[in-house]
Amino acid sequence: MLAATGAVAGCGDDSAGAETGELLVGYQRFGGLSLVKARGEAPGVKWSLFESGPALTEALKAGAIDIGQVGEAPPVFAAAGKIKFRIIGTSEPVPQGEAVLVKEAKGYRSFADLRGKTVALNKGSNVNWLLVKLLEAHHMTLADINVKYLKPAEARPAFDNDQVDAWIIWDPYFALAEQPGVKILADATGLASNREYILVSPEALERKPDQIRTFLETYRSVTDWGIANPEQRTKILAPELKIDEPTTARALARSAKPLAPVTPEIGAELQAIADGFTELELIPERVDIASLVDARFDGVFR
Repeated sequence: MLAATGAVAGCGDDSAGAETGELLVGYQRFGGLSLVKARGEAPGVKWSLFESGPALTEALKAGAIDIGQVGEAPPVFAAAGKIKFRIIGTSEPVPQGEAVLVKEAKGYRSFADLRGKTVALNKGSNVNWLLVKLLEAHHMTLADINVKYLKPAEARPAFDNDQVDAWIIWDPYFALAEQPGVKILADATGLASNREYILVSPEALERKPDQIRTFLETYRSVTDWGIANPEQRTKILAPELKIDEPTTARALARSAKPLAPVTPEIGAELQAIADGFTELELIPERVDIASLVDARFDGVFR
């Protein structure tokens, strides 16, 4: 779950939201919430746009948003940073929606060929977990590559200009970078689920439960409509994304998935991710991420 380029935009004001009764929603332009916004289906909502999940969780920490949508790694880093939130929904797996991109001319045939090379990715985003799983699958460690943490707007020119050897990235940046001469070295299939997660602040759960439920019901119905009507979805989202329709359609075809409830299995999946980051000392101490799963809205997603 993203501006084609750009940084955080339109960050909300919690006091304003409290005074007007608005639900403060953080979204990434390509995430499932973007279709809700583009269709104008959620009155009483104040939208704030973020370039990545880590930026969104920082806004959650600041009280600038009540609810938002991120990938599978940001909740772990947020919990490690002592940010207060609950996980109230997820999506079906989206493994084809993130990938390792390289230049065809460099001749890399597998991730193992990147030993000693420079790999760019956004720290704390879903692709951070994909990197962990790729290293594990190829019997490598972080010491075997040169990791360069870059935001998408920084990584794209670095990749285009051969300042990095590979870029691990998610849609729609992934789709935008699929130009002649660019090769998909690997995606997350068989390695990572790459689900989207819906995070909400404990304060919002207490103060705005009915608004949250109504919003989630809208989110579910709009998501289902989009999956059933891919051509119309593309026409609506392309202007919102500021991306041409063929690129939008390609990204959506592999990355737009149904929403799903947060089951105990989802909690266990997140805990395994958190424990993996702990073992690699990418977070300072173990976090009990499974305890942050809150199933009170699961009925909306079943």
